[in-house]
Amino acid sequence: MDLDLRKLRYFVAVAEHRHFGRAAQALFIAQPVLSRQIRAFEQELGCQLFTRSTRSVELTPAGKQLYDEVPRITTVVDVALRRVHEAQRGEQRLVVAFSPGLHVSHAIRAFTVSHPKVEIDVFPLRWWERDAPLRDGRAHVAYLRRPFDDSGLRTVPIGHETKVACLPVTHPLASCHALTSADLDGEPTLDRGTRRTSSLEEKFELIASGQGIALVPVSIAGSYSRPDLVYRTVTDALPIETCLAVPESSCAGPVADFLDIATATLRQNSGDSERAEKPGAASLAPAPSTG
Repeated sequence: MDLDLRKLRYFVAVAEHRHFGRAAQALFIAQPVLSRQIRAFEQELGCQLFTRSTRSVELTPAGKQLYDEVPRITTVVDVALRRVHEAQRGEQRLVVAFSPGLHVSHAIRAFTVSHPKVEIDVFPLRWWERDAPLRDGRAHVAYLRRPFDDSGLRTVPIGHETKVACLPVTHPLASCHALTSADLDGEPTLDRGTRRTSSLEEKFELIASGQGIALVPVSIAGSYSRPDLVYRTVTDALPIETCLAVPESSCAGPVADFLDIATATLRQNSGDSERAEKPGAASLAPAPSTG
């Protein structure tokens, strides 16, 4: 079955307006034309997308699922068309994604020396995206922390990071220079599903206001320093593996070259960082005075 992108756009308009007349106005087409196109789309898909009454238009379960899939579909199409146009212009572009707190600047500089004609874009990942941009085509290569779904991806281990506890400066444990997991038992922890946050900034704001604590990679701690938060080493916390990842289907040309160069560069930097880490070194804010 072929997916008609024009009909998909019509579907989105009706789904967002919940009204055929208003959707038709937004699309600059006649309402009867829109109605016929939606019915034809439903017939092509073999399922009903809307329930219709004289007063309202609502999505069916199938319609809700399709509406959720639309951003991924349109992203893949947009990225593919962009790459087609770049190929037509003879351009080479590499998009490098990276998780919060991880840095790819050294790898990009090293790559640019030997590949000056390849345009480089960087793609800062939001904390919940992980491997998604590799799968929908928004990025060619990503510098990630585990866990993530590595099916269909080639992954290269780079190093390990420790996790540190992020606490409000007024927390009783903030006066300790190092902690254990047992010290944190019973604490409301924002990264254990007690409260979902949409960004790191939101998470840190909640921690600072006393809504909970969080365990974060030490590189994030270094990137988000503020006077109302402290970071404390958790001596028995398991390390997190960092790695480069690329789709197995596109690991060639500039992508393969970048992977080789970045692997050597990032492993060197990771080794330097790990040698610099000592117990208590993650205490990026001084312990408050007790006397």
